[in-house]
Amino acid sequence: MNSIMQTIKLAFKYLWSRPLAASLNILLLALGLASITLVLLVSRQIDSAFERDLQGIDVVVGAKGSPMQLILAGVFHIDTPAGNVPLSEIKTLQKNPAVAKLIPISVGDSFRGFRIVGTDHSYAAHYDAQIAQGALWTHAMQAVLGADVATQTGMKVGDTFIGSHGLGQEGHAHGNTPYTVSGMMAPCGCVLDRLILTATESVWQVHEKAIEGDTPLDAADKKAIADEREITLALISYNSPLAAVSFPRLVNTTTNMQAAAPAVEITRLLRMVGVGTDVLRGFGWVLLLTAGLSVFIALWNAVRERKADLAMLRMLGASPTKVAGLLLAEALCLALLAAILGLCLGHLLTHAVGWLLQADRSLPITGWIWLQAEWAIPALAAVVAVIAALMPAVAAYRVDVQQLLK
Repeated sequence: MNSIMQTIKLAFKYLWSRPLAASLNILLLALGLASITLVLLVSRQIDSAFERDLQGIDVVVGAKGSPMQLILAGVFHIDTPAGNVPLSEIKTLQKNPAVAKLIPISVGDSFRGFRIVGTDHSYAAHYDAQIAQGALWTHAMQAVLGADVATQTGMKVGDTFIGSHGLGQEGHAHGNTPYTVSGMMAPCGCVLDRLILTATESVWQVHEKAIEGDTPLDAADKKAIADEREITLALISYNSPLAAVSFPRLVNTTTNMQAAAPAVEITRLLRMVGVGTDVLRGFGWVLLLTAGLSVFIALWNAVRERKADLAMLRMLGASPTKVAGLLLAEALCLALLAAILGLCLGHLLTHAVGWLLQADRSLPITGWIWLQAEWAIPALAAVVAVIAALMPAVAAYRVDVQQLLK
């Protein structure tokens, strides 16, 4: 054990005897490992977010346009919907025998960049959301805050706020129709964390007040507005898997709406995103290959420069195996430092990506998690370093002491 520790200490001293070369090798290897760590963390969290938010949603029905846009806007709330659809047509679909559950979704307003979503209690129940404080809304103009909304806005139960038209932060404020916070949800790790939920009637009331303005409407006008009420889209679960064959075709061919299957569209999206992750992963492997060549050259030169030192070690009783092990230990020290730096950089870059996405109220990504697959990163660094050190170690093993002394 003492001999091993002495070998490691000597290898570490040899490594930093040329600090610039050692730093460059560590940096190259760390950048490659950081790229692979970033891809691993981001892709795993995106896959988990998609799987979690899509659970139990078989089809999304909304205005005609891009099916992927409909999924991103209706399920993940990271895009703008194409338009609204008549409430009467949604009620007709709800009576279809293939529909087990229909969740109405109405969007169009926001508060400090967080979307205000008009729906019913089934939306919170779909994700098993729990109330941390207060209660769900009982009538119009009450709102329930997602966990991230409550944290970032600092609002409490009983506070009031005014929504802004549009899904950004610069829309016209609906000053005549303030919301009252009735409750706050506990973190669920799902899309609800970054939403403000309210009754669908709240969304209608806000926009009908805007239409009405200061001019009171008579009963006939109010009835006409009520008959023309719309929602943005509907999240639907099937009664039977067989409905996936007939129901979307029914919606697309017999109505002015479109039905988008989340499984199909997200597969397309992940395929497109996968191109970018493959490029980044390939960039990481190129950096690892470059780092491996750099380590190989550094150690090969080290064997040539240290022939006298190696001969001295042999004369002092060190075996050829121990001399070769010294080179391997030096490479492994370099790999360990690069692995630590690479993992730290990968997590910091991932957190930076998450911070940018959070600024846009997009998918939740964080660098403060650890995946089991990350244990392979130090092992990968060790493999690269050992392969790079293999030939120099063999050369050190074959050092001819007598020839060097001559």
